[in-house]
Amino acid sequence: MSEIFVKIDDKFSKPHNGKLITKIEVSPNEKYFVTYSEEDHSIVGWNIDDINEGQLKSDCHIRIPNENIRQIYISDDKKLAYIEFGHLEIYDMMNNHKIKIDCDIGEYYSYCTFNLKSELILYSGNDDYNLVLVYSTQTKNNEWKCKRIHKIPKDFDLISISKYDKIYLFSNNSIFEWNLINEKGIKIFGTDEEMKYYTPDLRISSNEKFICTRIKDKIFIYSVELEIPIVSLNINNDIQLYDIIYRTGLIHLLLPLLLPLLSNSKIRNSIMEHCWKEFLNRLNKSDQEFQIENLLKNIQFTTKYALIILDGYIWKIKLEENASNMNFIFENSVEEDSNEYWYFDNETYETYENLNIHLFNPYMDNIHALFQKVISNFIMKRELTLIQGLIKWEINNINDSGIELQIFSYVDFNKWDLICKRVENFSIFVNIFLLGIELFDNDDIVLITTIGLFIYHLNKNNKSITLRYFYHMKSYYMRDLLHYYRKIFSKSILPLSNCSSFEISDGWVLDVKNNKESLLKYGVELLSFAIEDQRLKLIDDIYKKCINYFEQDLRNNRMFLSIITSTMPLLNEYFPDYVSRYSLEIIMITDYHFYDIKYQHSKLHLDSFQYPQILNLTNSILWLKYNMWIGKLSETHLILFIVIQLLSLFIILIFLPIYFVMFYILSKYLYINDFYTNGALSLYFEIIKLFSKRKTTPVITFMIPYINFVNYPKDYNWFWELISPQPSPFVETISNDIYKSLDGEALINFKWNMYGKIYHSIIWILFMALLGCFNAAAKIPKQYIGDDVLNHLLIASIILGFIHLSFEVRQLIYKPERWMKDIGNWFDACVYIFPIYTSIMWLQTNDNDQIIPFITFSCLFLNLKLISFFRIFEIYDEYYTIVIRIAKRVMFFFLCFIIVILTSFAYAFYILLSPKMDYPLNERIVNDDPNNPWNLASTYQVFENVTSLYSNLFILQTPDENTNMFTTFLTSLFATCLLLTGDTSSLSNWPYEKNPSLMILMILFTFIMTIYILNVFITLFGEAIKDGDSYLLRKAEHLAKIELFYLLPNQRRWKSWFPEIIHYYASVDKARKEIKQMIEKKEWNTNVLPELKRDLLNKLHIDEN
Repeated sequence: MSEIFVKIDDKFSKPHNGKLITKIEVSPNEKYFVTYSEEDHSIVGWNIDDINEGQLKSDCHIRIPNENIRQIYISDDKKLAYIEFGHLEIYDMMNNHKIKIDCDIGEYYSYCTFNLKSELILYSGNDDYNLVLVYSTQTKNNEWKCKRIHKIPKDFDLISISKYDKIYLFSNNSIFEWNLINEKGIKIFGTDEEMKYYTPDLRISSNEKFICTRIKDKIFIYSVELEIPIVSLNINNDIQLYDIIYRTGLIHLLLPLLLPLLSNSKIRNSIMEHCWKEFLNRLNKSDQEFQIENLLKNIQFTTKYALIILDGYIWKIKLEENASNMNFIFENSVEEDSNEYWYFDNETYETYENLNIHLFNPYMDNIHALFQKVISNFIMKRELTLIQGLIKWEINNINDSGIELQIFSYVDFNKWDLICKRVENFSIFVNIFLLGIELFDNDDIVLITTIGLFIYHLNKNNKSITLRYFYHMKSYYMRDLLHYYRKIFSKSILPLSNCSSFEISDGWVLDVKNNKESLLKYGVELLSFAIEDQRLKLIDDIYKKCINYFEQDLRNNRMFLSIITSTMPLLNEYFPDYVSRYSLEIIMITDYHFYDIKYQHSKLHLDSFQYPQILNLTNSILWLKYNMWIGKLSETHLILFIVIQLLSLFIILIFLPIYFVMFYILSKYLYINDFYTNGALSLYFEIIKLFSKRKTTPVITFMIPYINFVNYPKDYNWFWELISPQPSPFVETISNDIYKSLDGEALINFKWNMYGKIYHSIIWILFMALLGCFNAAAKIPKQYIGDDVLNHLLIASIILGFIHLSFEVRQLIYKPERWMKDIGNWFDACVYIFPIYTSIMWLQTNDNDQIIPFITFSCLFLNLKLISFFRIFEIYDEYYTIVIRIAKRVMFFFLCFIIVILTSFAYAFYILLSPKMDYPLNERIVNDDPNNPWNLASTYQVFENVTSLYSNLFILQTPDENTNMFTTFLTSLFATCLLLTGDTSSLSNWPYEKNPSLMILMILFTFIMTIYILNVFITLFGEAIKDGDSYLLRKAEHLAKIELFYLLPNQRRWKSWFPEIIHYYASVDKARKEIKQMIEKKEWNTNVLPELKRDLLNKLHIDEN
């Protein structure tokens, strides 16, 4: 242990000249901290790592002339930043040098901090914009470079920024967290009570597991993993604080978060008094030497220790040293307050008894130790006993396939009273043996058996035992258990319960279903099991529970809907009526208890977005620097500024169309912006503002109810994802029920606008390159291109063809059966295989006659494929989808009905018109067969003069294979197909008057194929036009293909492209029409979320009756 300083040395002057210390700020990694004295106008630096525990010595002193310092922050490498009157100052405390930032936008700064990478994060806000700027602290010429810029919407107010690159925002009575790294936003808390973000009692502390938010006298704990608030605390109720910290076993995780929020709390004071006394005991000092009252008023907490201001000096006390023996402190505090808060006891106790704390993995070290203990001494037993204090657990094997758990309390010598028991029966036909048991605390045990790992909890309030975790294993041999440990349980978190656990244990099914947090964590697996096992009652129970939890708290319980939407593929396969039910019941909803109507531009209809809408303007850093330079130039060199502006205006006028197109593209992809503009080049934004003052229309905000529907699994292997990618529920669920509503259309619009049209355009460009190369090689005469150019074109066609074909091969590998069922995939394969094969043949031979047929069909397929790429234009895509949909709908009709009709007529024509006698085509044969080609051949008479025929002389046209196309069945079938186009030339050699049978066949064929079939197609086309969601369904299929086979594995995990929750705007007028149509069709369901839907009808002025 390092040296501990205990005596205050009065020989040296006190820090800040003995003046009162106003602020303490600790560096992100807790290696250094500074103190500030408002009276002394000084900042003092302290090195935390100098000693292990005790009185600290200062190592740096800076005097500041200004008095009003709003915020002060320090980095691990002693870079000091503070804000005064909105102005930022940065100093290097090691050399006292002042540091500048390259994107200093003015005196509007209101917040700054350092993250764990020692990057500076600044917040700047005024009436025009709110910005978050991130700077690298690698100093070059005493200047820091800006790395990232984010723009925050005006209706969001900043609460704080954490060292974990997360910003906390307040809007509309809700608190949001935005991750600056992955650009993921979550709502951590919302309430219907009126809140003010600037209240001094609104504070947030967080770590990787929890986010604790204090609002006035309440603390809300949000689970990062479950994405819901799990508990709320009253800071004046020490019983609640005791239960959540001690009874749940989360003392190491929650204590560092809660202590900074528990100002003037009895339990906080009790903890610090104990820590201080333990600290003095280790030093053999008496607590009478120090005033505890003053100590409790000046404390700065970190994750590992507390910094205490005492008599002008800073003392460091470790919290971890005392965390293990804090239990009795809480108990004493609770005993003192038990009378005062007696009415809270039952409700509070029940709240934390039901909180399944094992979801947060606080005991993984105990589980690892138990596995190693069992593996080293693998003995199968039929009973186990564990005594801890006044509690005894007994576990017995009963009926070979069951477990009985009994819990006893100590009465007196050798006497125990039964508290409760639980019998666990399993649907298995093997004997169960017990392997090991370990006690987590007085209320929880972990049990390893030959069929799995169990975690049980004792509910002391209602004297019952609850199964909190179960993972099914088959570990009858030590090697099996070792395999499970290495592959599954050696990690830092408990694995999700497997489906076989639910299959063999009905008790586990009930415990998960009836516990809110357990349902949220294991609900997807439980519902998947219920669907595959076709347990209808269990499916309905889980569905209703998820809807009810969401209805109870729309703001905070949205993630329960993800249990349903994550299992949409299975529901669509086994019980598609649930997909339809969900789409109708949870339609056009919001995650607030009321709807908000705003006046926006009309183009925002079905415009989807993530909430909050924070823009990443990092690409525009160069644009910002340019505008800052122009602004400074106007102040320092006015004449040069004017000359540059006039020159810029002259160039803009000359290239005005190019200027507008270029700036539109740059603005769309955020390479330029309008929040900070100077000079003539910013003229584009002024003109846009001038002409964009369109009439606004009312729009209403909805939430797309398909939570986690578009997300891909977090764990993936990069290589295997390229071969066989893991799908998302969106990819696996292509259902009309989803996309026939505004919710489904908004979802498709979000995906299409975010990445769909970009990748579609890239694929189109690559295809046009293939089309251009091959068509150029096929069409351009050789005299215009040499053999070298021709070979290059053919090689390029082969390369591009293989690139496109590789994506088709990946689709075939992914789902071979599905790929083969789609005739469009076969056509796409032919589109790429033909040019590749033809190009290879062309390079190997100069025989044009041999390759011309291949060239012909290659060009044909390539040119036909071009049709599908015009779907980037919305109007075209709708009608293209209709045509493709009709083709798919009548594919079976074509293959069966029409082909049977064609072959029937072809065979009838073949019987009627085929020659009855043999004949050669090279020698004339005259007989009485009317179908003989020689008898059908055209003859021409010869005239002796103008009026007289030469009776013995005529000209006969030699017949060929096409003279009578009904000589074989195949040519007869081809001739019959030509009749569909109206070509009757194959029948023109027979006079209809002499062939009544032929006439009847023609009438029947015309009626059936021309009149009947044509009307069928007209009817189908009309139905397809009415069925507008088919267009969205086709688009969803195309987007699914792009996601799986064109996006990279990491791109499919981008939160900006695949968010968990999506909102969208809808025109009030179109929303009214949609709801009225649903009411007319009796699809508007008010049994679910009745109050919310009633509010929607009132806002839209719709009478439900």
